[in-house]
Amino acid sequence: MKQRSIAVAILLSLVTCGIYGIYWFVCLTDDANLLSERTADTSGGVAFLLNLVTCGIYGIYWAYKMGEKLNAAKALRGMPTDSNSSILYLLLSIFGLGIVAWALMQNELNSMIPESAA
Repeated sequence: MKQRSIAVAILLSLVTCGIYGIYWFVCLTDDANLLSERTADTSGGVAFLLNLVTCGIYGIYWAYKMGEKLNAAKALRGMPTDSNSSILYLLLSIFGLGIVAWALMQNELNSMIPESAA
């Protein structure tokens, strides 16, 4: 688990025609599971496969649940939580702006990962 540059992740996702985006999606899921101490939740690989099989419908649910996981991780660290982030990620995913939601999620993850781990 390490901090990731949001600009580099977006750029690599575009340059590789989404291949890096798949890796980023998996890493976002796994990092959120670790930070929220919900290691029994769906892994990144399984979440990607479910998203693929359901033609993106699972991705909308995933975005909402990621907001809940990130809030739980913040609460564990005594950081202020935002109950609206789940709705924001959900709406961004519905309107086809999933990469924006991913960037916001990565920003929240980066704020919880210590600099020494980067």
